[in-house]
Amino acid sequence: MSEALYTPQQLFSLKRKTLEKRTLSFYEETHDEKTTIKVLVALQVRDELCEADFSYFLKDLVHYLLFKTKSTRALRRYHIYFKEYFDTEEWKQLTSRLFAVTTYVVETVKNLFTQFIKEPLEGLVGS
Repeated sequence: MSEALYTPQQLFSLKRKTLEKRTLSFYEETHDEKTTIKVLVALQVRDELCEADFSYFLKDLVHYLLFKTKSTRALRRYHIYFKEYFDTEEWKQLTSRLFAVTTYVVETVKNLFTQFIKEPLEGLVGS
């Protein structure tokens, strides 16, 4: 699909049911996580600006995108906007999944710091 999924006018004027149907069918046809997640973020903006209720819009799709698809830059960038869609335990799992390498590096650096800097310096303090 070379053209945009929605025009700005459509994004802020179509009803929830229509947007749900079109967004789901778009994702099923294209499997384009990047565009889909951007549309979902835009609809959260609409939820804040308009009186219409767009809270927890396509919650199942958000869970699927963030837990089951390949971790991409777009998912890592926009995942924070969906924190309210997850409970505390799910959020920890999601963060670990999306930032697996970062988590590993942080833990390794902490271990190395403790092993080579903190413990030897604590030994010097006592002497």
